[in-house]
Amino acid sequence: MFLFLQMLIILLTTKLAGELSIRLGQPAVLGKLISGILIGPAVLGWIDKSETIMQISEIGVLLLMFLAGLETDIQALNQNCNSCIAVAVGGVILPLTFGYFAGLGIGLEPSHSLFLGLILSATSVSISAQTLKELGQLKSRECTTILGAAVLDDVLVVIILAIMMSFLTGEQVSLSLLIGKKILFFAVIGFLGWKAVPWLLKKFAPLRVSEPVTSAAVLICFFFAYLAESLGVAGIIGAFAAGLAIAQTKFKHQVERKIEPMAYAFFVPVFFVSIGLSVSFAGTGSQIGIIIGLTLIAILTKLFGSGIGARLTGCNNKSSLRIGAGMISRGEVALIIAAIGLEANLLEAELFTAVIIVVILTTLVTPPLLKTLFAGQKCENQEL
Repeated sequence: MFLFLQMLIILLTTKLAGELSIRLGQPAVLGKLISGILIGPAVLGWIDKSETIMQISEIGVLLLMFLAGLETDIQALNQNCNSCIAVAVGGVILPLTFGYFAGLGIGLEPSHSLFLGLILSATSVSISAQTLKELGQLKSRECTTILGAAVLDDVLVVIILAIMMSFLTGEQVSLSLLIGKKILFFAVIGFLGWKAVPWLLKKFAPLRVSEPVTSAAVLICFFFAYLAESLGVAGIIGAFAAGLAIAQTKFKHQVERKIEPMAYAFFVPVFFVSIGLSVSFAGTGSQIGIIIGLTLIAILTKLFGSGIGARLTGCNNKSSLRIGAGMISRGEVALIIAAIGLEANLLEAELFTAVIIVVILTTLVTPPLLKTLFAGQKCENQEL
């Protein structure tokens, strides 16, 4: 019964906060994120970070990225391949470097400083994707570059994480096996997206059960996410790939029309709130300087690291800044890496809360920054 009350509070507050955010000239997602902090342990304490809520939120982020994949132009993604690579590499090198020196500056050991840099290198574009969707820019070339770069960023960060875990903790990790699993993942989903997905949708379509095509689409989304997690890639990448695959079929609009209401009515709001549930202000009074410093480093290194990568591959200054801004949010990817570091003693316990707050702040700053940078752009396919 208590779960029902929690869902009531989550859905009501996210809708009201989203409406208020729009009235204040900001994307709705910003209000929804802040509502999670307000009703969570940090302020009112109405909602706790329970396992059930986190599991529902995982479905929410998968559906969010699945819908982003459905609306992504795969031809534009291929055309921006070089930009995606440059943006991803730039968005890893700068945060890793500055994070390392920041760690040394606050007295961390070199190994802990390096791990701090890795946390700041992660990118999770689920919030950026939602913001760009609200702004009507999900099909823009900037957004396409951001989504493609995020996939590569995820792969790079996971590989670097495995190398660090091997050298810094003594845990033996086969780099060739790790890279091989990544290659296998992209090869398998490429083949399945090309052959199996259209075939499965066609087979399900004539079935005399309720919503056969929609059910098939959800099955594909979850299977791709499971496959991604099994091969060491974030599940959101698998969900995004599933959306891309279905977008190439004649069922694209039918699937999008059916899944979008289901996702945004229930699962996605829980995901937005779950981010705020990680915030706790207890014991952070003495770390305000560290939090502010790391937050500035996190924002600026992604903004300019990824932005420089975009600029070097032919994007103009404004588009480069937009792409850099879209890579700022660390989200759940950084939270997962931080938890791994805490368990492996590569991230000090007293710094863990500060890092979590930094991750949340990068997520909160992304929607208004993207709205500001995209102000005045009406055409979704404007040239870079």
